[in-house]
Amino acid sequence: MEEITTIGVDIAENVFQLHGINAEGQVVLRKALRRGQMQPFFEALSPCLIGMEACATAHHWARTLIASGHDVRLIPPNYIKPYLRRQKNDAADAAAICEAVTRPSMRFVPVKTEDQQATLMLHSARELLISQRTALINALRGHFAELGIVAPQGARNVRQLIAILEDERYSPQAVRTALAPLATVLIEIEGQITKLDKALLAAHRNNDVSIRLATVPGIGPVIATCLSASV
Repeated sequence: MEEITTIGVDIAENVFQLHGINAEGQVVLRKALRRGQMQPFFEALSPCLIGMEACATAHHWARTLIASGHDVRLIPPNYIKPYLRRQKNDAADAAAICEAVTRPSMRFVPVKTEDQQATLMLHSARELLISQRTALINALRGHFAELGIVAPQGARNVRQLIAILEDERYSPQAVRTALAPLATVLIEIEGQITKLDKALLAAHRNNDVSIRLATVPGIGPVIATCLSASV
């Protein structure tokens, strides 16, 4: 095989498509690899420039291939589309990535560390739990409103509804049977959100960039950790 200088990799869940060129720009590699073949293949390959779309799992593979001595660049998906010359498929995507990564004016996405990705996972999990908490609160408020019981707005005030639910004098048995599971899940979710808030605060205190960002008026630990991990 001729020496490969640049490879475009189309990332997938199980099968990865490679498109490689030499120093003259001639195509010398068109190959599909399964997930388990990726690392051994690139470890045996001489260091080269590798382009990948900045999508799911891209940062993991970038770190893996950088550890094997390669120069890895992540490209925003929208910047690859202009180089797609034929009908979209894995091989065409890999060729477009290979061409895009060689452009001197191309802009790239910095490779995230595992710590950055872990912090973003904390944010994603927290957002999911908050949305579930909101749905449960709205459900409890709506059901109690049908009984003429309305609590003031705000997540904290839903505790009044839970207290009514626990009082047998005010809640028929059928109401408690229907709504008690919602209240139980809501309380558990609130506890989990609290744990994630503490984890984000710990991540903030251990990150110099996040601490500096928090000195900006209006930015607290939650926003600071998100910015420091994502930008």
